[in-house]
Amino acid sequence: MLRRLLIAALPALLLALPLAAQAQSAPPAVTEVNGVKFDNEITLRGNKLLLNGAGTRYKFVVKVYAAGLYVPARISTPEAAWDTKTPRAFKVVMLRDIDANELGKLLTDGMQKNATREEFGKAIPGTLKLAELFAAKKKLVAGDNFIIEWAPGIGTSVVINGKPEFEPVKEPEFFSSLMKIWFGKSPADYQLKDALLAVPK
Repeated sequence: MLRRLLIAALPALLLALPLAAQAQSAPPAVTEVNGVKFDNEITLRGNKLLLNGAGTRYKFVVKVYAAGLYVPARISTPEAAWDTKTPRAFKVVMLRDIDANELGKLLTDGMQKNATREEFGKAIPGTLKLAELFAAKKKLVAGDNFIIEWAPGIGTSVVINGKPEFEPVKEPEFFSSLMKIWFGKSPADYQLKDALLAVPK
């Protein structure tokens, strides 16, 4: 009797095996970094973007923020991170409270360190907007986030906690200069740079 029941159930078991294997191999919907969850896939102005990598910015031993880079297809070189031919998004989630004006100055300093004089000159209108934005914000607290978005033909947008903060800056040099804060020759954090580019350890 038991043998007949097993034989009868065998086809259903065999059919279930591929589904179980598929469920096990399916990638997680999110990637978690220090308690921050980054969606593995987002949509920017109708374009699907993939999470290329995510990591944590440390200042000495203090965790400052978690960051994730979104691109249409996987990349592994710094130059590809600031390529303006296709959409890009860079998300930062604060892990501690920080003076927003101080953060704005750090971003500006990072741009100056990594961009050429010509690039930074063309990025000045956007840089002034960014400095004004963070100066007005006063403070970012743990859990707050901002996203730097680039869309060809539209420009660079900055979204804080889901709210667009100013009209897109059209100069591609502004976006490139921003990305070089994390991917340039003097990045904010070398380990974070490697994590965002998914560099093998």
